[in-house]
Amino acid sequence: MISPLAIGLYAGLGATASLGLAAGGFAYASRWPASQLFGSALIAPPCPGELALTFDDGPNPVWTPRLLEVLSRRGVRATFFLVGSRAQAEPSLVRQIAAAGHLIGNHSWSHLNLALASSATIEDQLTRTSQTLEEITGAPVLFFRPPFGARRPATLRIARRLGLSPVLWNAMTSDWKNPSANAISLKLQGKIDRLYRQGQAANIVLHDGSHSNPTANRAPSVAAAAQLIARYQPTHQFVTLNAWA
Repeated sequence: MISPLAIGLYAGLGATASLGLAAGGFAYASRWPASQLFGSALIAPPCPGELALTFDDGPNPVWTPRLLEVLSRRGVRATFFLVGSRAQAEPSLVRQIAAAGHLIGNHSWSHLNLALASSATIEDQLTRTSQTLEEITGAPVLFFRPPFGARRPATLRIARRLGLSPVLWNAMTSDWKNPSANAISLKLQGKIDRLYRQGQAANIVLHDGSHSNPTANRAPSVAAAAQLIARYQPTHQFVTLNAWA
């Protein structure tokens, strides 16, 4: 016969395990880019051989123009998820991105973790950013990438109510802290090639800015983007989000 003490211990262990599973499930659903548990989001283009180059945390007055030069030389269009406060500080650079034919998306006002923010804060972060970008470019903003990929059901619900389609990714590395363009490029090539073997396209994330350090060096990321274009342009098609969303 099981004692009351043992029953209590088992119940406590079960509750602890349940809490652990719940916490793990929340972490997966809120941060893992492929998770759709908190709502659907765009992950990657539909056709194998398509590559979406996307850049986060800009605009940056040093690195974004250099990146635009790389893209222009190779005739590639990309998607830029811009931080609203940075866009407000660099309106001419935002217009330059749009004039070059690149797509501009919403990356929140201050790169806040929106999985932990209140609904009112989420709405303010997204609304201010879209309004700022639309005032600068004169074009509607239709796509939103949550900073850190962090979201909860309210994040995605508010984004959609504001006319924004949530976008995540399936090919990223820690380019923001890697000093080697070759290392960044090779890691991403491994992901892109594996996805291609699995019959999937790739949505690639690099960074032309930094949410925490405006003077951060993004030369490796810009050079890695050039390497990826040179490697895949002969065999793959580079697309922007509006070409397949």
